[in-house]
Amino acid sequence: QVQPVESGGGLVQTGGSLRLSCTAGGRTLTTDVMGWFRQAPGKEREVVAVISSFGTATHYADSVKGRFTISRDSAKKMVFLQMDSLKPEDTAVYYCNAGGLTIPAFLSSNFPSWGQGTQVTVSS
Repeated sequence: QVQPVESGGGLVQTGGSLRLSCTAGGRTLTTDVMGWFRQAPGKEREVVAVISSFGTATHYADSVKGRFTISRDSAKKMVFLQMDSLKPEDTAVYYCNAGGLTIPAFLSSNFPSWGQGTQVTVSS
């Protein structure tokens, strides 16, 4: 497939956990930086977490540091997001994408293709 495919979302209570999975688009290279974004209703899409080509470096939004953990399986072109201690403000559609050889390059990229995303809803 050309577009990323995300899964693992759902409805959880505050303090709960979810693990998101994503299979990157067919043109993704195993060396591409991979990351997760989210978009809440009425807000712009924002970066949540990014992982370097070989998993040696990560970048997290301040709002999720210490609660979310990104990981990857490069051979399968997959990226994961373990989300713990979830809060109602984490409610959003979560998307993944891949591209670039460095985290700064990833953060400045315009991605031509997006998947359907996976809905995460955290109830209070």
